[in-house]
Amino acid sequence: MIDIGVNLTNCRFDKDLEKVIHNAQQAGVKQLIVTGTNLSESEQALTLAKTYPNFIYCTAGVHPHDASTLTDKHLIRLKALAQQPQVKAIGECGLDFNRNFSTPIEQEKAFTQQLELAVECQLPVFLHERDANQRFIELLTPYIKQLPNAVLHCFTGTQEELERCLALDLHIGITGWICDERRGQHLLDLVKIIPQNRLMIETDSPYLLPRSMHPKPKSSRNEPKYLPFIAQTIADAREQDLQEFTLATEKTSQLFFNLTQESS
Repeated sequence: MIDIGVNLTNCRFDKDLEKVIHNAQQAGVKQLIVTGTNLSESEQALTLAKTYPNFIYCTAGVHPHDASTLTDKHLIRLKALAQQPQVKAIGECGLDFNRNFSTPIEQEKAFTQQLELAVECQLPVFLHERDANQRFIELLTPYIKQLPNAVLHCFTGTQEELERCLALDLHIGITGWICDERRGQHLLDLVKIIPQNRLMIETDSPYLLPRSMHPKPKSSRNEPKYLPFIAQTIADAREQDLQEFTLATEKTSQLFFNLTQESS
Protein backbone atom coordinates (compact mmCIF):
# COMPACT_ATOMS: atom_id res chain seq x y z
CA MET A 1 0.00 0.00 0.00
CA ILE A 2 1.03 3.58 -0.67
CA ASP A 3 -0.36 6.44 1.43
CA ILE A 4 -0.55 9.32 -1.04
CA GLY A 5 -1.37 12.03 1.50
CA VAL A 6 0.33 12.32 4.89
CA ASN A 7 0.94 15.55 6.82
CA LEU A 8 4.02 14.34 8.69
CA THR A 9 5.30 17.90 9.12
CA ASN A 10 2.31 18.60 11.39
CA CYS A 11 3.30 19.42 14.97
CA ARG A 12 1.27 16.46 16.27
CA PHE A 13 4.08 14.21 15.01
CA ASP A 14 6.95 16.18 16.55
CA LYS A 15 7.46 13.93 19.57
CA ASP A 16 7.39 10.47 17.98
CA LEU A 17 7.85 10.84 14.22
CA GLU A 18 10.37 8.03 13.94
CA LYS A 19 7.97 5.63 15.69
CA VAL A 20 5.07 6.71 13.48
CA ILE A 21 7.13 5.94 10.38
CA HIS A 22 8.24 2.58 11.80
CA ASN A 23 4.65 1.65 12.66
CA ALA A 24 3.55 2.49 9.12
CA GLN A 25 6.19 0.18 7.69
CA GLN A 26 5.16 -2.59 10.09
CA ALA A 27 1.53 -2.18 8.97
CA GLY A 28 2.46 -2.88 5.35
CA VAL A 29 2.64 0.69 4.04
CA LYS A 30 5.39 0.62 1.41
CA GLN A 31 5.71 4.33 0.69
CA LEU A 32 4.44 7.68 1.94
CA ILE A 33 3.86 10.89 0.01
CA VAL A 34 4.25 13.76 2.50
CA THR A 35 2.08 16.72 1.62
CA GLY A 36 3.53 20.21 1.26
CA THR A 37 0.90 22.73 2.36
CA ASN A 38 2.99 25.91 2.39
CA LEU A 39 6.55 26.83 1.52
CA SER A 40 8.00 26.05 4.95
CA GLU A 41 6.26 22.69 5.25
CA SER A 42 7.18 21.81 1.66
CA GLU A 43 10.83 22.34 2.59
CA GLN A 44 10.37 20.24 5.72
CA ALA A 45 8.70 17.51 3.65
CA LEU A 46 11.68 17.43 1.30
CA THR A 47 14.03 17.07 4.28
CA LEU A 48 11.98 14.10 5.48
CA ALA A 49 12.10 12.52 2.02
CA LYS A 50 15.86 12.85 1.97
CA THR A 51 16.07 11.34 5.45
CA TYR A 52 14.02 8.27 4.46
CA PRO A 53 15.06 7.61 0.84
CA ASN A 54 12.85 5.30 -1.22
CA PHE A 55 10.21 5.22 1.52
CA ILE A 56 9.16 8.87 1.79
CA TYR A 57 8.53 11.19 -1.14
CA CYS A 58 6.77 14.54 -1.05
CA THR A 59 4.86 17.27 -2.80
CA ALA A 60 5.63 20.99 -2.83
CA GLY A 61 2.89 23.58 -2.86
CA VAL A 62 0.65 26.07 -1.11
CA HIS A 63 -2.76 25.05 0.25
CA PRO A 64 -5.65 27.41 -0.54
CA HIS A 65 -5.82 28.33 3.16
CA ASP A 66 -2.32 29.80 2.76
CA ALA A 67 -2.85 31.29 -0.70
CA SER A 68 -2.43 34.84 0.61
CA THR A 69 1.18 34.02 1.55
CA LEU A 70 2.26 33.02 -1.98
CA THR A 71 4.61 35.71 -3.32
CA ASP A 72 6.76 35.80 -6.45
CA LYS A 73 9.79 34.98 -4.29
CA HIS A 74 7.94 31.97 -2.87
CA LEU A 75 7.15 30.77 -6.38
CA ILE A 76 10.85 30.87 -7.23
CA ARG A 77 11.60 28.76 -4.16
CA LEU A 78 8.78 26.36 -5.03
CA LYS A 79 10.25 25.95 -8.49
CA ALA A 80 13.62 25.13 -6.93
CA LEU A 81 11.97 22.51 -4.74
CA ALA A 82 10.26 21.03 -7.77
CA GLN A 83 13.65 20.27 -9.30
CA GLN A 84 14.47 17.86 -6.48
CA PRO A 85 13.95 14.19 -7.40
CA GLN A 86 12.08 13.47 -4.15
CA VAL A 87 9.36 16.00 -5.06
CA LYS A 88 6.75 14.08 -7.02
CA ALA A 89 3.93 16.63 -7.45
CA ILE A 90 2.98 20.28 -7.11
CA GLY A 91 0.48 20.92 -4.37
CA GLU A 92 -1.48 20.72 -2.19
CA CYS A 93 -3.16 23.42 -4.24
CA GLY A 94 -6.70 24.26 -5.24
CA LEU A 95 -9.73 26.05 -3.83
CA ASP A 96 -11.46 25.99 -0.44
CA PHE A 97 -14.51 28.25 -0.32
CA ASN A 98 -15.71 26.60 2.89
CA ARG A 99 -13.56 28.63 5.27
CA ASN A 100 -11.94 31.26 3.04
CA PHE A 101 -8.87 31.72 5.25
CA SER A 102 -7.53 33.34 2.07
CA THR A 103 -9.96 35.23 -0.13
CA PRO A 104 -11.40 33.49 -3.21
CA ILE A 105 -9.43 35.89 -5.44
CA GLU A 106 -6.18 35.06 -3.62
CA GLN A 107 -6.97 31.35 -3.85
CA GLU A 108 -7.69 31.47 -7.57
CA LYS A 109 -4.47 33.34 -8.28
CA ALA A 110 -2.35 30.94 -6.22
CA PHE A 111 -4.06 27.92 -7.79
CA THR A 112 -3.43 29.18 -11.32
CA GLN A 113 0.19 30.04 -10.54
CA GLN A 114 0.81 26.52 -9.24
CA LEU A 115 -0.90 24.92 -12.23
CA GLU A 116 1.41 26.94 -14.47
CA LEU A 117 4.40 25.80 -12.40
CA ALA A 118 3.34 22.16 -12.69
CA VAL A 119 3.03 22.49 -16.46
CA GLU A 120 6.45 24.14 -16.65
CA CYS A 121 8.07 21.45 -14.49
CA GLN A 122 5.96 18.65 -15.97
CA LEU A 123 4.91 17.37 -12.57
CA PRO A 124 1.49 16.06 -11.54
CA VAL A 125 -0.71 18.19 -9.31
CA PHE A 126 -2.02 17.21 -5.88
CA LEU A 127 -5.34 19.00 -5.59
CA HIS A 128 -7.69 20.24 -2.85
CA GLU A 129 -11.28 21.33 -3.38
CA ARG A 130 -14.03 22.11 -0.92
CA ASP A 131 -17.31 23.90 -1.63
CA ALA A 132 -15.82 25.20 -4.89
CA ASN A 133 -16.24 22.39 -7.40
CA GLN A 134 -17.56 24.32 -10.37
CA ARG A 135 -14.94 27.09 -10.17
CA PHE A 136 -12.26 24.49 -9.46
CA ILE A 137 -13.14 22.63 -12.65
CA GLU A 138 -13.26 25.89 -14.64
CA LEU A 139 -9.77 26.92 -13.58
CA LEU A 140 -8.26 23.46 -13.98
CA THR A 141 -9.71 22.63 -17.40
CA PRO A 142 -7.39 24.82 -19.55
CA TYR A 143 -4.31 23.16 -17.99
CA ILE A 144 -5.39 19.54 -17.72
CA LYS A 145 -4.09 18.34 -21.08
CA GLN A 146 -0.72 19.99 -20.43
CA LEU A 147 -0.27 18.23 -17.07
CA PRO A 148 1.25 14.75 -16.70
CA ASN A 149 -1.43 13.84 -14.15
CA ALA A 150 -3.78 15.27 -11.54
CA VAL A 151 -5.36 13.86 -8.38
CA LEU A 152 -8.13 15.38 -6.29
CA HIS A 153 -7.11 14.23 -2.86
CA CYS A 154 -9.54 13.53 -0.01
CA PHE A 155 -12.63 13.51 -2.22
CA THR A 156 -15.77 14.07 -0.14
CA GLY A 157 -18.21 15.48 -2.69
CA THR A 158 -21.36 14.45 -4.51
CA GLN A 159 -21.85 12.04 -7.39
CA GLU A 160 -22.27 14.97 -9.77
CA GLU A 161 -18.96 16.44 -8.59
CA LEU A 162 -17.23 13.07 -8.88
CA GLU A 163 -18.49 12.62 -12.42
CA ARG A 164 -17.18 16.10 -13.34
CA CYS A 165 -13.77 15.15 -11.98
CA LEU A 166 -13.71 11.81 -13.77
CA ALA A 167 -14.76 13.48 -17.02
CA LEU A 168 -11.66 15.67 -16.65
CA ASP A 169 -9.55 12.50 -16.24
CA LEU A 170 -8.65 13.22 -12.63
CA HIS A 171 -7.44 10.56 -10.23
CA ILE A 172 -9.32 10.40 -6.94
CA GLY A 173 -7.88 10.02 -3.43
CA ILE A 174 -10.13 8.50 -0.76
CA THR A 175 -9.46 8.93 2.97
CA GLY A 176 -10.98 7.78 6.24
CA TRP A 177 -13.84 10.19 5.55
CA ILE A 178 -15.50 7.12 4.02
CA CYS A 179 -15.47 5.57 7.52
CA ASP A 180 -17.45 8.46 9.05
CA GLU A 181 -21.09 7.46 9.66
CA ARG A 182 -22.08 11.12 10.10
CA ARG A 183 -20.92 12.53 6.78
CA GLY A 184 -19.10 9.94 4.67
CA GLN A 185 -21.63 7.19 4.06
CA HIS A 186 -22.40 8.37 0.52
CA LEU A 187 -18.81 7.57 -0.45
CA LEU A 188 -19.48 3.85 0.07
CA ASP A 189 -21.59 4.00 -3.09
CA LEU A 190 -19.49 6.53 -4.98
CA VAL A 191 -16.24 4.54 -4.74
CA LYS A 192 -17.91 1.86 -6.86
CA ILE A 193 -17.92 4.14 -9.91
CA ILE A 194 -14.29 5.25 -9.71
CA PRO A 195 -12.24 3.31 -12.29
CA GLN A 196 -9.63 1.09 -10.67
CA ASN A 197 -6.76 2.85 -12.44
CA ARG A 198 -7.84 6.24 -11.10
CA LEU A 199 -8.37 5.36 -7.45
CA MET A 200 -5.74 5.93 -4.74
CA ILE A 201 -5.86 5.73 -0.94
CA GLU A 202 -4.61 8.03 1.80
CA THR A 203 -4.92 8.74 5.50
CA ASP A 204 -4.46 12.54 5.43
CA SER A 205 -2.80 12.01 8.83
CA PRO A 206 -3.04 13.42 11.46
CA TYR A 207 -6.56 14.32 10.34
CA LEU A 208 -9.60 12.10 9.64
CA LEU A 209 -9.04 9.17 11.98
CA PRO A 210 -11.39 6.43 10.70
CA ARG A 211 -14.37 6.60 13.05
CA SER A 212 -15.51 3.04 12.38
CA MET A 213 -12.34 1.42 13.75
CA HIS A 214 -12.97 -1.06 16.57
CA PRO A 215 -11.50 -0.84 19.06
CA LYS A 216 -11.08 2.87 18.61
CA PRO A 217 -7.55 4.19 19.23
CA LYS A 218 -7.11 6.14 22.46
CA SER A 219 -5.67 9.07 20.53
CA SER A 220 -7.68 11.03 17.97
CA ARG A 221 -4.52 11.41 15.88
CA ASN A 222 -4.64 9.58 12.59
CA GLU A 223 -1.51 7.75 11.40
CA PRO A 224 -0.36 6.02 8.21
CA LYS A 225 -0.52 2.68 10.06
CA TYR A 226 -4.31 2.90 9.81
CA LEU A 227 -4.24 2.89 6.00
CA PRO A 228 -5.06 -0.86 5.87
CA PHE A 229 -8.37 -0.18 7.62
CA ILE A 230 -9.30 2.45 5.04
CA ALA A 231 -8.28 0.06 2.25
CA GLN A 232 -10.46 -2.70 3.71
CA THR A 233 -13.46 -0.36 3.96
CA ILE A 234 -13.12 0.70 0.31
CA ALA A 235 -12.48 -2.84 -0.92
CA ASP A 236 -15.60 -4.06 0.88
CA ALA A 237 -17.66 -1.23 -0.59
CA ARG A 238 -16.41 -2.11 -4.08
CA GLU A 239 -16.89 -5.84 -3.39
CA GLN A 240 -13.23 -6.47 -4.23
CA ASP A 241 -10.70 -8.80 -2.73
CA LEU A 242 -8.49 -6.76 -0.39
CA GLN A 243 -5.18 -7.98 -1.81
CA GLU A 244 -6.34 -7.38 -5.37
CA PHE A 245 -7.54 -3.90 -4.41
CA THR A 246 -4.37 -2.86 -2.58
CA LEU A 247 -2.10 -4.15 -5.34
CA ALA A 248 -4.11 -2.17 -7.89
CA THR A 249 -4.00 1.09 -5.91
CA GLU A 250 -0.29 0.59 -5.29
CA LYS A 251 0.35 0.22 -9.01
CA THR A 252 -1.80 3.28 -9.77
CA SER A 253 0.10 5.35 -7.20
CA GLN A 254 3.50 4.22 -8.48
CA LEU A 255 2.57 5.23 -12.02
CA PHE A 256 1.02 8.52 -10.95
CA PHE A 257 3.95 9.70 -8.83
CA ASN A 258 6.59 8.11 -11.05
CA LEU A 259 7.88 5.83 -8.30
CA THR A 260 10.15 3.08 -9.56
CA GLN A 261 9.48 -0.55 -8.74
CA GLU A 262 12.90 -0.73 -7.09
CA SER A 263 11.88 1.87 -4.50
CA SER A 264 8.79 0.02 -3.37
